[in-house]
Amino acid sequence: MDIRIEGVTHRYDGLLVLDGIELAIGEGETVALVGPSGCGKSTLLGIVGGLLKPSAGRVVTAGAPRQDSLNPFTYVFQDFALLPWRTVQANVALALEHHPLSARQRQERVEEALALTGLGDFAQALPKQLSGGMRQRVGIARALVVRPAVLLLDEPLSALDAQTREILMEDLLSIWARERGTRLYVTHNLDEAARLADRVVVLSRRPGRIREIVAIDTPVATRGAAVIAGMRERLWRLIREEAREAEREVQHG
Repeated sequence: MDIRIEGVTHRYDGLLVLDGIELAIGEGETVALVGPSGCGKSTLLGIVGGLLKPSAGRVVTAGAPRQDSLNPFTYVFQDFALLPWRTVQANVALALEHHPLSARQRQERVEEALALTGLGDFAQALPKQLSGGMRQRVGIARALVVRPAVLLLDEPLSALDAQTREILMEDLLSIWARERGTRLYVTHNLDEAARLADRVVVLSRRPGRIREIVAIDTPVATRGAAVIAGMRERLWRLIREEAREAEREVQHG
């Protein structure tokens, strides 16, 4: 599905967090949101996903989700939020429990999601038996099992160490190459944005406004270290001063 964010403004108890956001995201596109701490990235993601109602403006979708999509919008969060007493397979199946599917349909979807995320051999494992990266794979599989039209990712790799984050980025790119859909990805990590996104939306310090939209012309499949490093430097130049100001505000506020 295509997404249009039209004049979205949001306040929390009078505090202006987002101001006049205008953005179009095309079918099959991956867009990353970056900016200083507190600029409203996660708030905007919540508005797009319908968790929050904006103070002004609207989010409009165009096009129909795939026929087998059970949830048009689905989240992947930083917190894995797995049920510790459930196996990997049962945690993934949790997303299907309120949908009118047969036992065979549920099993087929779960097996497909586990295969996509490299979890096929861990179906009967408990979360405590898995590494952090494997637990996040379970969270990703749980999102994919409903075959969403739009995947909303809120700092999904930030709790992982650098090596695991690199592996998960490769996994995400592999999954996205095979799975249709639109993706909006919130991150503080500029390398993630440069590696994974087709475009990067740079938000200003609060109230968040779109400062610049940076298109990355090199396809993700051929995006080498030099391109990623150059893009990271460009993004950092855009947010550096405001990021320093936001950090001082957090420390002294």
